[in-house]
Amino acid sequence: MSILETILKANNGGLVKQVAGSLNLNEGQAGAAIAHLLPALTEGMKKNVEKPNGLEALLGAIKTGGHDRYVEQPEKVTADDAISDGNGILAHLLGSKDVSRKVASQAAASTGLDTSVLKKMLPMVATMAMGTLSKESKGGALSALLGGSQQQSPAAGLLGAFLDKDKDKSAVDGLLGLAKRFL
Repeated sequence: MSILETILKANNGGLVKQVAGSLNLNEGQAGAAIAHLLPALTEGMKKNVEKPNGLEALLGAIKTGGHDRYVEQPEKVTADDAISDGNGILAHLLGSKDVSRKVASQAAASTGLDTSVLKKMLPMVATMAMGTLSKESKGGALSALLGGSQQQSPAAGLLGAFLDKDKDKSAVDGLLGLAKRFL
């Protein structure tokens, strides 16, 4: 299951319902918006992982950030502290408010939703993405990825995609490549 599917299905669609209700959207609109915003965030994660100490920083944020609370308790994803947390995640992943605005604008063009609504939604999606990775990591998905388990969760799949440069279904070569670059 992909990270998008996990977000859309979490708590029987509770995350989507919460976001939709807070922004006066229907669930279909909210789901479509999430689907259009999420790729920019995962691309930002990929770019950050490729930086020196990027993988360690991402794993640290996933492990210690407590972001899983947003997935486990959907009502928290729209709270002020979640929005603040999401803005911090966006700053780290996208680098600037200009990039965030561009992402929202592109999603608006694809979904027909107002850019201002998508700007408000973007930090929520950031917390949902990190929350999903955090929740999955507690189930051993990250250690399974590094240990070579055949089962893949959304977190393992996302990190595996970052690390599997040659698409051979193994993150080992990606990890070795990262290690060679930084040593």
